[in-house]
Amino acid sequence: MRLAWFTPLPPVTSGIAQYSQEVLPALASSYAIDTFVEGPAGRFAQAAADVAVFSAHDFIWKHAREPYDLIVYQLGNAPCHDYMWAYLVRYPGLVVLHDGQLHHARARWLLQQKRDDDYRSEFRFNHPDANVDLAEMGVTGLLGSLTYLWPMLRIVVESARFIVAHNQWLADQIREVHADARIEVVEMGVPAPVVHADASERIRTRHGIPADAVLFTAFGKVTPEKRISEAIRGLASVAGSVPKVHLLLAGEAVDYYDPDEEASRLGISHLVTVAGFVPEEEIGDYLAASDVCLCMRWPSARETSASWLRCLASGRPTITTDLVHTVDIPALDPRTWTTRQPSEPVSVSIDILDEDHSLKLAMRRLATDHRLRAALGRSAHDLWERRFRIENMVSRYRDVIDAACAARPPDAAARAHLPAHLAADGTGHARLLLRQVGLAKKLVALFGA
Repeated sequence: MRLAWFTPLPPVTSGIAQYSQEVLPALASSYAIDTFVEGPAGRFAQAAADVAVFSAHDFIWKHAREPYDLIVYQLGNAPCHDYMWAYLVRYPGLVVLHDGQLHHARARWLLQQKRDDDYRSEFRFNHPDANVDLAEMGVTGLLGSLTYLWPMLRIVVESARFIVAHNQWLADQIREVHADARIEVVEMGVPAPVVHADASERIRTRHGIPADAVLFTAFGKVTPEKRISEAIRGLASVAGSVPKVHLLLAGEAVDYYDPDEEASRLGISHLVTVAGFVPEEEIGDYLAASDVCLCMRWPSARETSASWLRCLASGRPTITTDLVHTVDIPALDPRTWTTRQPSEPVSVSIDILDEDHSLKLAMRRLATDHRLRAALGRSAHDLWERRFRIENMVSRYRDVIDAACAARPPDAAARAHLPAHLAADGTGHARLLLRQVGLAKKLVALFGA
């Protein structure tokens, strides 16, 4: 079976790029896979020995020459997925929906190109019951965080052959709105961490962190959405009574938030280290050096955090935000130190409405209670073993790929009701693709396979 796999790949610093890099080698034993990336293929890492990497511009002639059995789109709410929109409506496939909303990325892409009318058209199609003035607010950039209330998923759901979500809550929400959606859940999986000799000592020495300090670490881009500001304030509160604590921010900086300035203002610069981007091959070492991992997020696009799963795999206790799509994860409420699930807790969960207070309680308790840290870490690793190993994900992928291949794709008539610039007989990308398809077929006819 031949698969076309649209995805970012390293060196793109995206969690989904690393996700594909990890899952493709395992799937390559069962399928012949070509990956399609944005831009020249030569700058991207080879996903696996048996997986070829091509520019997305090569897809049309390759598909015309020898059609793929299934096209897989790894779709998320980030700029590195923009290029897929030129293909996913015209070539229906299996869409792996990494985020529960795509509004941010789609609005940015269309509005940057001055395609205001196309944005309005897509907004109205995705949300026909919404007030029409909301699209105007989007055009002028006034929606802000309200964007999360209008996820703009209908185009993707109705034009896909099959949808994959990474958690049951998101799958149920999509089914509730789109009753005819063909959707399956494939829980995300991550490999066991690779830890090198003397990892903890080496990482702490590199960043000047005392060996006996309780180290809180946050992985991923250093953004307000990761609740870094709240973590720094929480550390400042803890530091007054627990002097041997430290916060390590292991991820890329952004130009709209400065954690160093915040730490300096609170007088704890010496307790906060910004490590910058950490290469994938060193993540296991940074995890080994950490005592507690901060895996918070708000607002949330209902995504599953691969960084959090890596913390579980490493047996690290975590502090998470209490989110609706993770209610099945056993967690302690720091206000009562009880859990609503019968299973052993794997994290401490923070109510966003009581964030500052609850986070300070959680950080203070975990900084001083090594037995609780150890218990949470053991339960975290057990949960990863049961649910979130990469082998589990690969097995589910095989089932879903087979089901998607058997499913009948939406026909041209079903696409005709899409916004004109996306419909098969529309303008813009769709019309350009049709011209390219016609040219590709002529070339194949002239020169053969």
